Amino acid sequence: MTVSLKAMRYFTVALRHGNISRAATELRIAASAVSAAIDQIEAHFQLKLVTRQRSRGITPTADGQVMLRKFATLLEEFDTVLKDGAELKRSFTGALRVGYYSPVAPAFLPGILSNLMQPRHDLTLHLHEGDNDAVQLGLHRGEYDAILFVSDAAAPWIDHDPLIEAPAYCLLAADHPLAAQPAIHLADLLEEPIITLDRPVVTDYYSRLFDMAGQRPSIVAHANSTEMVRSLVGSGAGCAILNMLPLTDISYAGNRVVARPILDPLPTLTLSVGYNKQAPRRAVSEFVTRCQSYFANPDALVSRA
Repeated sequence: MTVSLKAMRYFTVALRHGNISRAATELRIAASAVSAAIDQIEAHFQLKLVTRQRSRGITPTADGQVMLRKFATLLEEFDTVLKDGAELKRSFTGALRVGYYSPVAPAFLPGILSNLMQPRHDLTLHLHEGDNDAVQLGLHRGEYDAILFVSDAAAPWIDHDPLIEAPAYCLLAADHPLAAQPAIHLADLLEEPIITLDRPVVTDYYSRLFDMAGQRPSIVAHANSTEMVRSLVGSGAGCAILNMLPLTDISYAGNRVVARPILDPLPTLTLSVGYNKQAPRRAVSEFVTRCQSYFANPDALVSRA
């Protein structure tokens, strides 16, 4: 037999009133339920905690006074936890932890988060870059409140909402001969040196694209960051196939690059927001809503890819 919080509450209210009937009226329950709660607690501890006097109500024994104070403290702490939990769900306070697949998020995540980073919200952001599998695992373990990732390789236990389909495009140095064309075919790249983004999801994606072309191009460099790929392309080292299109056409190295659409019917990559859909707190829900609103806008920068 265990003592429930409900029984403790009935016990404390009854002793505060010194009367079972008045306690029952406040609690809006039957007097027999209050009396049964007192009996349950006494039986559990095997102590005489309450003295019942038919005409004068009830009074606590010395042991009852001790338990009354302990119950009151415990119930106060419990009520505080409930209040804090409800406030956490409603408020923009505390921490918002977002994990993101490194090649996709820096181009647009600051714009999504800017309005959340207001002093009135008292919200601290924790942004963590990782590979596609790592951020999903982090969400599953509770390390992140939400993640931005490529859901074409989503784990089955990850709840997520698709945001946008990102088509492949070709990135070229501004003075490359193919840059003069408004669009290109995949076959145009088969004789070109290729720089690839060395990430697990993208590596598999490249394999699918090259299988469709029926020929493997010459890969001259693998880089595990988008900016390194862009800088190598800008320097004239080769061409690249990417999916996320930043707003700027200048690489970190200061060279101009250009993006050209690929005319072949190629598969896209799906960018999604992952989060626990079971009663997310307000800050998480707002972040998800802002992600959805951002990509619902036809002027979202990645839609230009």
